[in-house]
Amino acid sequence: MKIAIIGGYGPSLINFRGPMLRAMEDAGHDIYGIAPLDSSDVPQKLAHWGIKFIEAPIQRKGMNPAKDLAALFALIKILKQIQPDAVLSYTIKPVIYGSIAAKLTGVKDIYSMITGLGYAFGQTTGKRGMLFKLVKNMYQAGLTCNKTVLFQNPDDCNLFKELGIIPKNKSTVITNGSGVDLSHYASSPVPQTNPVFLCISRLLKEKGVREFAEASMQLKRKYPQAEFRLVGPHDNGPDSIRDDLTITWQNNGVECIGPVDDVRGELQNCSVYVLPSYREGTPRSVLEAMATGRPIVTTDTTGCRETVIEGQNGFMVPVKDTSALEQAMEKFIIQPELLQPMGDASLAYAAEKFDVNKVNATILKAMGL
Repeated sequence: MKIAIIGGYGPSLINFRGPMLRAMEDAGHDIYGIAPLDSSDVPQKLAHWGIKFIEAPIQRKGMNPAKDLAALFALIKILKQIQPDAVLSYTIKPVIYGSIAAKLTGVKDIYSMITGLGYAFGQTTGKRGMLFKLVKNMYQAGLTCNKTVLFQNPDDCNLFKELGIIPKNKSTVITNGSGVDLSHYASSPVPQTNPVFLCISRLLKEKGVREFAEASMQLKRKYPQAEFRLVGPHDNGPDSIRDDLTITWQNNGVECIGPVDDVRGELQNCSVYVLPSYREGTPRSVLEAMATGRPIVTTDTTGCRETVIEGQNGFMVPVKDTSALEQAMEKFIIQPELLQPMGDASLAYAAEKFDVNKVNATILKAMGL
């Protein structure tokens, strides 16, 4: 079978979907990865796995009608050329335009993976409410073309049905996130040093990095020996964190590291992983921390709550509640004996629910592969 996988960011075909693409290739299918180039080494890395890459002019951000229409026509042309038996798209623009292009070119088996709802779903009133309504209608147009829609958590699935984005009887599958490669993110004992709290995230408000920084600064005053590390790039957009804020955080005890090529070293050197996000599909960085064997502090919200069994492998706090976040983090400073047992519980839970091989098997079964 010939399968086209459409994404909005070239390297994500390797970093996020690589195990899935390889599983499809290993099952004997002919795989095409379609995405913006973004990084020059993407075609070569995919070719090493026997996967063909086709560049598509999909812009991840912004709502430029001319450029989005150009992306749709480009996808139509590409799909006409390769004539796939099935198309699987992920992230918002590939889901919308990839699904429509597949329908217009006669592809029978069309699938989409909803990996998170993003900025447009953060507020449904005011100016952002207009964006929400637009994106909702566009999702509806794209997903109507789909045979099955895959969700990373049940909350997003239920929301799409409640909002009428997909019919209540539409075939849906819950995948438990994108999964995590337990061999790549090998577990290690929690370091027996001063506690190190780590957050890996793009520097966006809705990722909860402000709450992480504010809680960390408070704890740094009380416990100077503790370390607090924020790893990730600035992200241009309406939700991005200002540079002057990160400078303030840096001056008050929060190490703002910037992006790193390989997060495994950061994960192995931390004691506790913290992600106070407002909403996720299923947070990949949390799964990577769980696979490394680290306790988790996250928010009791869509996607994040799937990763924590309260009091067993970590703690959940309300969204935007800096005080509760501080208290949850402080527990590990006061009671360091919690660290290793909760880290072990994280690893066990990751192996049980989020092993990438299990997740990929679910995806392939949903697609009838």
